[in-house]
Amino acid sequence: MVDDDASVRRSIARVIEAHGLATKEARSGAEALAILEREGEVPLVISDIYMPEMDGVTFIREALQRYPDIAIVMLTGIAEVSTAVECLKLGALDYISKPVVIEEVRARVDKALEKRHLVLQNRFYQQHLESRVRELDRRNKQSLINGVQMLVQALEAKDTYTSGHSARVADYAVKTAVQLGYTGDRLEQIRLGGELHDIGKIGTREDILNKPAPLTPDEFQHIKAHSALGERILAPFLSESPSVLRIVRSHHERLDGAGFPDGLTGAAIPEEARIVAVVDAFDAMTTNRAYRPSRAPFDAVDELRRCTGTHFDSDVVAAFLRAFPDPSAFPIPG
Repeated sequence: MVDDDASVRRSIARVIEAHGLATKEARSGAEALAILEREGEVPLVISDIYMPEMDGVTFIREALQRYPDIAIVMLTGIAEVSTAVECLKLGALDYISKPVVIEEVRARVDKALEKRHLVLQNRFYQQHLESRVRELDRRNKQSLINGVQMLVQALEAKDTYTSGHSARVADYAVKTAVQLGYTGDRLEQIRLGGELHDIGKIGTREDILNKPAPLTPDEFQHIKAHSALGERILAPFLSESPSVLRIVRSHHERLDGAGFPDGLTGAAIPEEARIVAVVDAFDAMTTNRAYRPSRAPFDAVDELRRCTGTHFDSDVVAAFLRAFPDPSAFPIPG
């Protein structure tokens, strides 16, 4: 309470104490700020407009800048109404006209404290709501991941030769991406994209997936559809994970434009897809397939090097070899 009229101070103090609040008095705005600095924020301040050292307008500006949740009510004479309105614009909640009438003081104080309570309550609800939304988002993402893992398991059940392939590709891709500076959410999208890159093979006929001979042109066209199909399957669920969708669609593109489904060239191929293209090819070469036996890791590394610049990105191949400098350590278990 900031005022230099003793009778006014006593009347206001009785109203404040009726709310269960202790009262502190200051004879100037500067003294009131010193009290706040010393004792911390208070629920309510009632301040005169004209005071020594610091007027009420300056006091409001300073007090609310430091303690924005204080409810401030101004005392004003009839000739000071325009100044009181200016105080309201600065953040004061109300004003009381002089001469002070105790019933008016009580009504204004009740109103100011109620406004303050509502502001604080709304802020609490907002923060609590944001916390709940984050928790629901986390649960939704976990449910999505669980569903995705079931899809991967269903895919690998169709093709026993690729069991563990998705997990290994995800592992290789993450370690390679780290070498290229990926961190945080970008790295998590690389991991998820590696795990899901072949999800479109859910729609590939099993007799083609497990064919122990070279594919016919029609069969090859059928299996090539898996990358675009995978993107269509996942798009409704992963709209906020564009990197994953780019991996799924474009991991069979080649730098020279001979890949699929879009025939992209060079830098037009998303870097995430270029990463998965390298590690996917390496794992495919080093594991048994229905149509051929596995190759030794050293041979697979030589093939990556041979195809660098035409099929594979040279920076990605270099990052992969930095991440896995010893080919004899392959394959990494899924």
